[in-house]
This record gives sequence, structure tokens and C-alpha cells, in this order.
Amino acid sequence: MIPAPLFRDRADAGEQLADAVIRQLTEIDPDLKQIKPIVYALPRGGLPIAAPLAQKLGCPLDIIVAKKITRPENPELALGAVTADGAVLWGRQRILRHQVRQMAQQEAQAKAQVQLSQMASACPQVDPTGALALVVDDGIATGMTMAVAVQALRQRNLAQIWVCVPVAPAELEEQMGSWCDRLVVLATPNPFMSVSRFYEAFPQVEMSEAIAYLSCQ
Repeated sequence: MIPAPLFRDRADAGEQLADAVIRQLTEIDPDLKQIKPIVYALPRGGLPIAAPLAQKLGCPLDIIVAKKITRPENPELALGAVTADGAVLWGRQRILRHQVRQMAQQEAQAKAQVQLSQMASACPQVDPTGALALVVDDGIATGMTMAVAVQALRQRNLAQIWVCVPVAPAELEEQMGSWCDRLVVLATPNPFMSVSRFYEAFPQVEMSEAIAYLSCQ
């Protein structure tokens, strides 16, 4: 049985997620004056989700670029994930020769670095020290890219890291909660299948669109 969509599109999911995150923030700080939030999107699909949250909070919208480490013969299978700056996380299935692992990691990191270079000029120059990082994507499937993104952000002297997504598998909820200081997820459907199943419209976010979200700050 194919699950019914939960969101019209990323814009709809972003608005719903922004409201949910802000409700939780106001429980901590009713006037939202004591917190220093920075919204970090995983590009490109995370940017339309993250933009409403950054806009409503009046805070910077930045990116953290992470790519799945895969093998050419099976690009959908995530062996691990790596960020543009080299934070790496491997999954449990690591039955690969060292040289093959190294090449796969380098290829994924190179893709992340290219994407970061394409978007860097539109990113804000902000000091993350003591800030609350709200890390946003359009959904979590395996969790590898989100996990390595959080791992990389841990090196930036942030006060807290929240993972905020519209949809994720129920079986990953406990694991996701261990990555961060707080998990905000709108739905954990079962069966899950894929992130795209829960959107009526789920087109690819083009680079020009992604840069436009970052530029409108």
C-alpha cells in the first residue's frame, strides 16, 4: 500500500516545520530574545524547507554540505557520508578494501566541495560560537548525510544542535535523537519507503533556486 502524501510540496512542509520548531523555541524562550539561532540547510532539497524557518525567526540561513559515499554500480546505497570539509561517517556495511573506500570517500567529498563552491558566495558570514543550530532537510531516509552534517557542526562551538525535518522513518527516531540536543520531526510514518512518497510534488531543486533562497536574506 502506497502511503498518502503528507505535504503538498517543500514550501508547505517548510511552513509546517517552521511553526512546530518555533512552538518549541517559545517554550524555552517566550520572547525569542535569549537564543541566537542559525538555520543550516542540507542543500539543495533542504533549502525550501529551511527558508520559512529562517524568515520567521529573522536569523541567518546557511548550508552544511554533505554527500552520500556510494559505489558506481549502486549509487542509491549509502556506504557512508562525508561533508565538504572532510567529516566522514561510515555505515555498518564497510566490507570494502581500503583503497576502494578511500576513492569513494574522495569522490563524494569532491562533489560536496563543488556544490559548496557554487553556493558559497550567497552564504552569510556568521559567527556560530554559542549559537543554536537548527539543521534542516526535506526528510531523512537512511540518516547518513544528516548524521555527518551534525558531526561536522559539533566542531563549530555551537551551544546546541537541533535536527528539524518534516518526515523520517519511525525506526530511526531513537538514533536520530542521539545525534542532537533536540529532534523535531513532524511525522514518522511506517512503512516509510522514501522521502518523496510523502510529497505530492517533489521536483529537484535547481542550483539557481537554491542560491536564490540563500540570497533572499
